Amino acid sequence: MSEYVFPPPAPVYVTVHGHAEKFPVRRVFCVGRNYAAHAREMGGDPSREPPFFFSKPADAVIRGGADTPFPPATHNLHHEVELVVALGRGGAEIAPEAALGHVFGYAVGLDLTRRDLQDEAKALRRSWDMAKGFDASAVVGEIAPAAEIGHPGEGRIVLSVNGEPRQAGDLGDQIWAVPEVIAALSRLVRLAPGDLIFTGTPEGAGPLHRGDELLGEIAGVGSVRTKIV
Repeated sequence: MSEYVFPPPAPVYVTVHGHAEKFPVRRVFCVGRNYAAHAREMGGDPSREPPFFFSKPADAVIRGGADTPFPPATHNLHHEVELVVALGRGGAEIAPEAALGHVFGYAVGLDLTRRDLQDEAKALRRSWDMAKGFDASAVVGEIAPAAEIGHPGEGRIVLSVNGEPRQAGDLGDQIWAVPEVIAALSRLVRLAPGDLIFTGTPEGAGPLHRGDELLGEIAGVGSVRTKIV
């Protein structure tokens, strides 16, 4: 007889480039407004705002190459291409100078947002949970191990939709670099192996429709593809 009242869900994982082993996903954290231009287009002030975070469920992860279903309850689904940090070591109160030692690798991700629900939540001073943490809202490409590519502090980050450029920036434009992001988050929660951190998006986030094909790329890291269905 099973020890569970029903079968537990299948583990969530992301593939690792060039390796048979899979990266098991524990939690998904996201940094808000980590590029100055995007912060401004969303009505923020990057000169004064400290880093802030929100979460997505682990089972919101869709592996790159798979189709992404258009979510219910929205008429304004937006794309946000991001560098994703995959942690191989955990800890709390991590010092910035030690933070990169906790990184297993990096991937290209798509943070999908029900923008109309987010705008409503902002106006009513409510949580963003249902605007950001819905099913299939985190598309993640293959993870490139840091032991093989290093730790990218700069590099072109771009997104095209149906072959047309939508977003473009450079990792060097981030307000808070990866070590600072990890250190700040580790002061709020104890991080663990398997945690993913979406590190923010450059300007140009915009609407998506059924049938759109997305390609996100980061120089030296890789790419991610999906089709909205």
